[in-house]
Amino acid sequence: MRVHVVSDVHGNAEALKRAGDGADALLVLGDLIDFVDYHEHGRGILGAVFGAEKVAHFAELRRNHRGAEIGAYARSLWASLDDPKQVVRDAVREQYAALFAAMSAPTYAIAGNVDEPALWPEFARDGVRFVDGESVEIGGLRFGFVGGTVLSPGGVLRKDAAWVPYLRPEDEYDGAVAALDPVDVLCSHLPPAVPELVYDVIARRPEHGSRALLERIHRDRPRWSLFGHVHQPLAQRVRVGRTECVNVGHFKRTERPYVLQW
Repeated sequence: MRVHVVSDVHGNAEALKRAGDGADALLVLGDLIDFVDYHEHGRGILGAVFGAEKVAHFAELRRNHRGAEIGAYARSLWASLDDPKQVVRDAVREQYAALFAAMSAPTYAIAGNVDEPALWPEFARDGVRFVDGESVEIGGLRFGFVGGTVLSPGGVLRKDAAWVPYLRPEDEYDGAVAALDPVDVLCSHLPPAVPELVYDVIARRPEHGSRALLERIHRDRPRWSLFGHVHQPLAQRVRVGRTECVNVGHFKRTERPYVLQW
């Protein structure tokens, strides 16, 4: 059995068309949308709406960790639009139309934090299955899926904002992990809370990791834990007990799926 796994597609529909070539199934572990393109500032939703120059300034603020200025600058950009929420939704739908059309059958997909899963049913079709919170059998192994990432303690999502990322309160996320059946392969967008897996060497800071995923790995001892989210991890893979924990890669840049065979 051969399964290809991708995460952090971020708008690269052309590479996604080839991701399932030669595989019995394709797994997509989230972050389909290209919202802010930090390499090509004129691309992504922000680039399309506001132009490369404004995105370059936004990226500079992010690189220098100027949090208060980032928020103020982003609010000024959205305030320049008559209906920012509709503008973003139209742009998201345009990207999803290309991305979901690019998926080969069968595909099993979950959303990442840079996704809007409420829109996914609009793009449902034969051979593409949305499996957040589900366990499915593929080639005789049980795969469990949990989408999204964890909202920081004390964090608040503004539901009226132009863009609302798929961040879940920690108790909700942990409940979704706990509700899975015993699995052979644990699939998520977020990595388990292992220091080498959550640290991004370019951003020079740790991203979020899930303690619930790590606890599940210790308890169930699945063969693999597969995830993305951290684009440049300190370690791509770490063994926890008998479980091989693997960051499947920043697919937008590598354009190569991770290959799982058994």
